[in-house]
Amino acid sequence: MAEVMLALMRTLASLRDGRVWRYLLLPALFSLLLWIALAFWGLGALVDWLLGHPPMTILIGWGVAWLAYILAYLGGWMAIFACAYLTASLLTALFVMPLLLKHLATTEYRDVAPMGKDSFVAAAVNSIFASILFVAGWLLTLPLWIVPGLSLLLPMLLMAWLNRRTFAYDALSMHATEEEWRSIRRQGGMPLFMLGLVMALLAHVPVLGLLVPTLAALAFVHFGLESLRRSRGGAVVTIAGERL
Repeated sequence: MAEVMLALMRTLASLRDGRVWRYLLLPALFSLLLWIALAFWGLGALVDWLLGHPPMTILIGWGVAWLAYILAYLGGWMAIFACAYLTASLLTALFVMPLLLKHLATTEYRDVAPMGKDSFVAAAVNSIFASILFVAGWLLTLPLWIVPGLSLLLPMLLMAWLNRRTFAYDALSMHATEEEWRSIRRQGGMPLFMLGLVMALLAHVPVLGLLVPTLAALAFVHFGLESLRRSRGGAVVTIAGERL
């Protein structure tokens, strides 16, 4: 996965830019403060709700209520973390991604001509729809948490899918034609998912986690624009006599 490693290395290199750090911190701080407040107010109610539904009721029925309480609190905190991550992802996709894309497009990828459609509405619909599917997937997989290991694996896979679905499209919508986007998605489907999975793993690192949505946006911009550059043969595209 050389293209994934290249995107990650360029993402690290971009962190030398102070403007990128402003983009990183704003959605993370807002989301953190919001969900700390909500956790203080609603964690107990969420744990009680989880204890009243499968698989916790099954565990209580088996006489291992202690395990049900542990899983309920783990599930409550993971739900709060997932919501915080989702909030940061939405803020990043809607407001930070266009700024990151413009910044990188005018610095490191000046030779990649914008030939797509710059549509805020399409990007917003994509991000919101991905978020709805993420929440639905998270809720539908709750009964599987009773299986050892799946309570950690499933949320990570869902987060990887969310990263790919949200940021891959946003990174390329302005620069790639529909045909180019379909080609990159078809040929780079697995690398795109692996990049999303790496970001999902980083999201579980304490403190760093809420910075990951913007890091993911940055990594997907690097991945997408470099893939587009290579698919065009590294050529500088000329449109209507203007060198781009």
